Order: sequence, then C-alpha cells, then structure tokens
Amino acid sequence: MIKNGNGVDETSLNGKPPSASEVQTVELVLPNDTNLLGNLLGGRLMHWMDLAGAMAASRHANSIVATVAVDSLDFRHPVRQGEMVILKAKLTWVGNTSMEVIVRAYAENMISGNVILTNEAYFTFVALDENGRPKKVPPLVPETEEEMKACREAEERRKKRLQRRGK
Repeated sequence: MIKNGNGVDETSLNGKPPSASEVQTVELVLPNDTNLLGNLLGGRLMHWMDLAGAMAASRHANSIVATVAVDSLDFRHPVRQGEMVILKAKLTWVGNTSMEVIVRAYAENMISGNVILTNEAYFTFVALDENGRPKKVPPLVPETEEEMKACREAEERRKKRLQRRGK
C-alpha cells in the first residue's frame, strides 16, 4: 500500500476492469423463503441481490459500501421452492464515490437443469471510509464494447435518478 501525503492509498485508485470485482453467488430456495404459492418472496430476492451487488462494489472500492438506490427491479419469472438462485453482479459505472452494479438473478431447476433469467436490477452504492463518510473509489476501466455500452447507459440512468431527486 502506497499512501500519499493526504493519507490516500494511491494503489487503490488505479483503474479496475468490471471483471476484477464480478461476483457470483448461489442460494437455495427453502420453504422459509417462499410465499403461500411456493414462490420465492420478492423481498428475500431483493435482499440477496443487494448483498451480491454490495460484495461487487466493496471488492471494487476496497471498502464498506452502502446502498443508495435501486433502479428497474423487474420480476420476470417466479422462482420456485427447491430451485437454486444464481446471482451475478458486475459494475457498470463508477463516479467519485459511487458505483452502479447490475445484478442478474437466474433460477436453476436442479431436476431439469433449466436455467432462466428471472430478475435484474441496477443498484447504486457509495463507498464509505472508516468514519462512515463517502470515500473516493478507483475508476472503472471497461474492456469490451458491451461494458462500454453498459457504462454509457448507466450515465443516463444516473442523470434520470438525479433529476427525480431534484439535483
């Protein structure tokens, strides 16, 4: 770790590609996770998605993060008891202290082997220092055309989010 005169770790401010902080987790849908129809509760899925997104953002920022916004959470297909939920989280955009992460949820039926995209959402996190104050994060260095497109689209979502908040 190399600290400058202001005590900032300069090695952590080098740019990182989205692949460096990508996260994949798996959860099993148990009876306690479901509603009366045997489908995964939306709130439980949102919790799992938030955790996966936070892990990717923390990995990028090398710090604790806090969720500040969730955009476009779409429920496309129910997840049934006994299925696995595969969560994939990847950074799409980075500002000074905040980061956007796309989190995709897939249901895998362990009997048939079928995997289907069930949900996706964009989570915005802010990196926090040891005093709970926003902290500068390393820039994002997109490597593929798809990642560059995701970054441009994230900037548009950010503008709309700020407009809704009156900023």
